[in-house]
Parts: sequence; C-alpha cells; structure tokens
Amino acid sequence: MTSLSSSAPIPVDLEGAIQRLKKERNAVVLAHYYQESEIQDVADFVGDSLELARRGTAAKETVIAFCGVHFMAETAKILNPEKTVVVPDLEAGCSLADGCPAPLFAEWLERYPGHTVVSYVNCSAAVKALSDVIVTSSSAEVILKQIPDPVVFAPDRNLAAWVEKRLGRKFVVWPGTCVVHETFSERKLVELMALHPDAEVIAHPECEERILKLAGYVGSTSALLKYVTASAGRSFIVATEEGILHQMRRAAPDKELVAAPPDESCSCNTCPHMKRNTMEKLYRALEGLSPAIEVPEKIRLRAKKPIDRMLEMTAGLALEPTGNRS
Repeated sequence: MTSLSSSAPIPVDLEGAIQRLKKERNAVVLAHYYQESEIQDVADFVGDSLELARRGTAAKETVIAFCGVHFMAETAKILNPEKTVVVPDLEAGCSLADGCPAPLFAEWLERYPGHTVVSYVNCSAAVKALSDVIVTSSSAEVILKQIPDPVVFAPDRNLAAWVEKRLGRKFVVWPGTCVVHETFSERKLVELMALHPDAEVIAHPECEERILKLAGYVGSTSALLKYVTASAGRSFIVATEEGILHQMRRAAPDKELVAAPPDESCSCNTCPHMKRNTMEKLYRALEGLSPAIEVPEKIRLRAKKPIDRMLEMTAGLALEPTGNRS
C-alpha cells in the first residue's frame, strides 16, 4: 500500500482521486442521506442508519470510510472489529448522542428495573452497551411491536411519541431531541403550504408533533425517499435534513421538492455535524487511514448484542439500496 503524505496538495480531480484511493486501500465508502451531494455521489452506498449498518457488515473490503456522524462509524466498528473504520471528521457528532451521556443514562435506568431498554441508534457505543435492543427510525415500530411493556426508550422523545401514537402505548422516555428536527417552524410551514397548495408535506418522526400533525406521510429517511419515488403526487414539502433532497431529485427528477423551513432564529434545516464532512476530508481519511474509530473491546462486545438483536428482528424488513456501486 502506497503511503501518501498528509501534507501533499489536494488533487484537482477529487472524485477521481477518491475512486483511485478506494481501490488502493481496498475501501468501501458509506454515506448517510444527509451528507453533501458530492459525497453521496462518490459513495458506494447511500442510505439511512439501518441500511448502512447492514451494508457495513456485508462489505468485503478491509476499510470502511464512513461519511456520517460519530455514532454511525462507531456502529460500523462494533460490527466489524477486524476492519479499519475511518471518518472524514472525528468531530462530526450528534445532538441526540451528546445529550444522553452514558454515566447519567446508567444512573437514570436504575429507577426503572424490569424495563426493556430500547435505544435509538443515535447514541454512543457506551449507551448501546447499556441497552437491550437498538432501533432506527425505519425499524422502531417493527421492533417495538415485538417487545412487551414496560419499555424505556432513549434518547429521542419525538420518535418515542410517534411510535407510542402508532402502537397505542406509553414508554418511559429519555427527553432528548435532534437539533435539526426540532427547528422546523409550524407557522412558516403553514405559509409554505399556502404557497404550494398542491404539495404534500412529508416528515421524519424526529420532528415535533406540531410538524407531524401537518404531514400527510411520516417515515424514516429511506421511507420518505421511497414514498416520493412511488407516489402519484407531483409536489412535496420535505421536513427533514435537506441532504435527502439530493437522492429524491435523482430518483424522481420530474417532481417538485421543497425543503421545509426552520424557525426564525435558525437557518439550520441542515445538520451542522453531517456537514463537517467534506470531499477534501474524505480524501485525507482514505489517504492516511485516519482518523480511525476505536471502541474499547468490553464496550464493543456489550454494544454488539443489542445491535445484533436489531438486525435479527428486522431480517424480514425489506430495504432497497440507494446509491452507486463502482
């Protein structure tokens, strides 16, 4: 394997250089729907958290370059300890994961003995290690249908509320929220609906209830993409991180797609953590195989059990890959 200096200049043809490095490093590039469009286009697979967990496990390559946020790359390392897992930017975090530190979560769980601990994948490896099963937004309802009460659900209160409503149940809920999905403005969304009267509002379940009540369809990022592609509708207002619009436009180029507006105090319908990753940083990560993700073995083994349980409980949940395989 050729070693390249991290001080070497960035190539003009970044896409070509990344494709070359993928072959040299025997690497697969996985990207979340919320990444910049250029990263999505150079990735081998683009998907949501559940799809990417599956793809990382199935990959034959010895290196996984994970273009997402820290907890996603940790999940890849938990499932693939023998592989090198690198991220473009080690500081790409998650407000949900950061808002549920493992020591406080462990202390909080002591109040609820006998509860099944269900944690959204947007959490740290240490929180996963304290959990009984992991869920994603595309699998939460399917998995919780299989789990009797009482249940502790962490760390997203909005996703928990949506699943509670769908199942007619109540969980003990950690009060976390996503910094992006809680910024959408109900008033500005109503105004946008008036400007686009033929558009259907579709939303991610991490949004607040005031947004979800205006939506004609609620689903995970992959579900929203499939819905837009299959629907007879021609116009959609999309209430989730705007990165998904790139794949929607590729899949349904003839449809009108409008990003839902954030509130007046913020322009953040884009995730600041996801957008820390750039093509330049991806190139450097493949070039030097750094920064690499490491998970202490004791935590990894404990965290792997609830992730494996998620994969087992969703084995029949059909998911279509989105992206390009070079």
